[in-house]
Amino acid sequence: MIPLRDTIPSREKPFMTWFIIVTNALVFLFQVSLPPDAANELVLRYAFVPVDFTKALSHGLVTGITYSIMPIICSMFMHGSWMHLISNMWSLWLFGDNVEDRVGHFKFLIFYLLSGFFAAYTHWFFNTDSNVPVVGASGAIAGVMGAYFLMFPLSSIVTLIPIGFIPLFVNIPAVFYLGLWFLSQVSSGILELFGPVFGGGIAWWAHIGGFVFGALTVNFFKKRYRRYNNFFDDEIFYYRYY
Repeated sequence: MIPLRDTIPSREKPFMTWFIIVTNALVFLFQVSLPPDAANELVLRYAFVPVDFTKALSHGLVTGITYSIMPIICSMFMHGSWMHLISNMWSLWLFGDNVEDRVGHFKFLIFYLLSGFFAAYTHWFFNTDSNVPVVGASGAIAGVMGAYFLMFPLSSIVTLIPIGFIPLFVNIPAVFYLGLWFLSQVSSGILELFGPVFGGGIAWWAHIGGFVFGALTVNFFKKRYRRYNNFFDDEIFYYRYY
């Protein structure tokens, strides 16, 4: 299944979503411009490595958290391949504009980054001794998807389902599309605890952690509306404040 678009237009320009997509693209272009050895060194030096975080935590919680800040932020903007980048940015473009509409531009960036942090820590919890660097925006984007799941459950996702050479376009309610996606991540994450699964190398638990964080916390980031009574004509209406 290939998601193409949703059915809810954004009311405002999603400037922060664009900014994040462009930043990811520029960082990846820089990665691929380097010689292979230098590109690998870049990842090893700046990406989030669970076992390094474990070692930092042995010196205290504050030391561990402080150590993890830059590696997690850097890892959110690096990718392993063109397909990795394109699939992540397509998902962010698909779901990010509507979530940004509801939370505001700056708060969307904070929400996105916090989702990425929670995703990274969730991945670490299940892979404390792993020395494999973690790269990619999918944990943070999973937070955006979790927020979309909560705020727009009745939206439809226009999905391409290829049947042989015949393209089939289906409108799938967001609550089912994202719910099935989340369940697939949970099942893969659980299976991975008992051994390798198809799609090895995917940070399933980062996706799970990001999605859960997004669904549980997005209401704290939403734009608020205040009830206002017009003194002259008693008209009651609402306005936004940030």
